[in-house]
Amino acid sequence: MLRLAMTTDAETFDRVRGPLADRGIAVDHVQAKERALRVSGGGDHETGGGGVGGDADGEFSGFDAGFVYPSRLMEGAVVDTRLSVPWVNDQEAVLTSRNKAGVLAALDDAGLPTPRTTMVSNPVDEAVVTEAVEPLSYPVVVKPNSATRGVGVATATDLDSLLGVVDYLNLVHDYRATGDKSYLIQEFLPDARDYRAMVVDGAYAGAVERALPADAVAAGRWKHNVHRGAEATGVDLPDRARELAERTAETLGIDYLGVDLLAADGRLVVNETNARPTVDAATKYEPGFYDRLAALIERTAATG
Repeated sequence: MLRLAMTTDAETFDRVRGPLADRGIAVDHVQAKERALRVSGGGDHETGGGGVGGDADGEFSGFDAGFVYPSRLMEGAVVDTRLSVPWVNDQEAVLTSRNKAGVLAALDDAGLPTPRTTMVSNPVDEAVVTEAVEPLSYPVVVKPNSATRGVGVATATDLDSLLGVVDYLNLVHDYRATGDKSYLIQEFLPDARDYRAMVVDGAYAGAVERALPADAVAAGRWKHNVHRGAEATGVDLPDRARELAERTAETLGIDYLGVDLLAADGRLVVNETNARPTVDAATKYEPGFYDRLAALIERTAATG
């Protein structure tokens, strides 16, 4: 049986274990964060002193592939070395998808529809922010370039509120250790329907619509992230949306991808992508979802 290392033990891990085991793939958890990882054993390799010796209990041994590269890249580099396996979505794929501005720029260059967006790279004067927002109409969305799960995403209804949000970003970016000092100013699509389409090995494999409860919407909330209380319901997307999701994955060169689509006023745009997408219940995807996923894992393992 093929053995797959998964560095998450959240919902996806629990959901995929059974279906993949039925297809000859054993899934085991490898903890990549919130722990101590032996980096070097101090051995003298030139005199036969040996390597790290940090896998005495076989924690990283016997795997054929990984799914997907760890979310924390620093820890991921150590785990990647210890496992020494090919990944379904390697470090490059995760980095590509995590850069929201880079994704939107690549898709726009390929002629795919995206929201009107400007990236701001701090530090800049207020005049630069003022000029950046001029092509857009208020309200606008302000979001960190590389955060996930809707963290730090806000709307601004006028220039003063926009500059107020930027003030908080400036405080964060002023800290020297902050790696990503960029953020996006993006057009706001009110009442947009929010979809997460899954693409596996180049083909559409199902989708969910994410929606907040009616009382949350009535209270003024608008971010339809599952981690913030939205419910994901399986939907049958039209061909137009399916093709857009597939073209997005092809443009980015990522085999396993969650594509976030917004539909409003006749427009359908790619808002973001996720190379570490949460897998929902199998009933919310196409019948061949796990067959396709298993085939991708097997093909990945064969490259190792």
